[in-house]
Amino acid sequence: MLRHRRKALQTVKSLDAFPKTSEECIEVSTTGGTFSVLSLLLMMWLVVMEVMYYMETTFTYTFKPDADFTEKLKINVDITIAMPCRFVGADVLDMTGQQVMTFGSLEMEDTWWVLDPDQRIHFEGVQRVNSYLRDQFHSIHELLWRSGYTNIFGDMPRRRIIPEREKDACRLYGTLEINKVAGNFHITAGKTIPLPRGHAHLAVFMDDRDYNFTHRINKLSFGDPAPGIVHPLEGDEQLAEKNHMTYQYFVTVVPTYVNTYSHRGSSFQYSVAEQSREISHEKNSHGTPGIYFKYDVSALKVEVVEHHEPLITFLTRLCGIVGGIFTCSGLISRFVGLLVNCLTCRFLKSDDNGKVEEEASKPLLKPPATLLLASNLQPSVAGPQLTSTITTTPPTLVSGPSQEPSPTT
Repeated sequence: MLRHRRKALQTVKSLDAFPKTSEECIEVSTTGGTFSVLSLLLMMWLVVMEVMYYMETTFTYTFKPDADFTEKLKINVDITIAMPCRFVGADVLDMTGQQVMTFGSLEMEDTWWVLDPDQRIHFEGVQRVNSYLRDQFHSIHELLWRSGYTNIFGDMPRRRIIPEREKDACRLYGTLEINKVAGNFHITAGKTIPLPRGHAHLAVFMDDRDYNFTHRINKLSFGDPAPGIVHPLEGDEQLAEKNHMTYQYFVTVVPTYVNTYSHRGSSFQYSVAEQSREISHEKNSHGTPGIYFKYDVSALKVEVVEHHEPLITFLTRLCGIVGGIFTCSGLISRFVGLLVNCLTCRFLKSDDNGKVEEEASKPLLKPPATLLLASNLQPSVAGPQLTSTITTTPPTLVSGPSQEPSPTT
């Protein structure tokens, strides 16, 4: 059993695709150490940036046909008109021809047109912010979707300074649930009188001086509140120069489903185009003075989905970063090391050649003193004959067993 186990281990060991290099064959250098430190720092920085990128979310936008025909459309309204409430009437008329009272009713409250300082500061802030959001929506829309704020501006502060004059304006506010079809929400002079096929506005007791459709839109939205949706008409204020003026807002309502990490639900966005003109029969400008919101519902639905990058993609990118830096740094290190070695060997070789030329240019030296001393030594009788020869120009010494050495030239 033990023999089979060892054989299996040997078989697995022979399949090793990552052979190990012995420590005796490893060569370290200053260049390699420098590149190792730089590569490690670069690798850490890129990994941190990749993790931060993975933590951020992205949005996908999908357009689909809206097949929910039974859903109701909510209109959230908060508008102030510069006329007393007894002269103002508001209602909705859509393509189904249903009675006005089936959609609910709006609350009317007499108030003053002029805002106190705190309210004016708040309203001007809403105007500036909403104008910026409309202009820069395409560059900051992802930030708005992530924010989770459904009410960016907050509510209008309460009036702190009470004027001593009579109230000269009417505030209409509330929510209407209407059919999700094209319709017309309008505010005109005179109270509403329901009729079998529509309605009428009774304004026979009003004088021309009583008409004043100067208005301020504090809120106008469709559906339930949702983060990331900008309502273009909020913060809009129109000052009527004439008594008989008509203001028309052509609104296109787009159903929107929001699925983010902070909110999930259905709501509505809208775009708007506006037009205003004076009603004057003498100038062939006919019509009824008032404020008209003519809306139509888009047949396409927008789905906004927030999601993270897939985990497998994140891990693949990390492996690519680590492996790419490791491979490229190794190649660059070898190239730089080879270049340094070539330059170093060239300089060393030039230094060695200079030393050789310097030695060759020196004059010949005299023979060493040890050779001269050796020539004066007496050899032993039994010893062999010694002959020393100097190949250079110095004299050659020959010594024999029975003769005195004599120098020869």
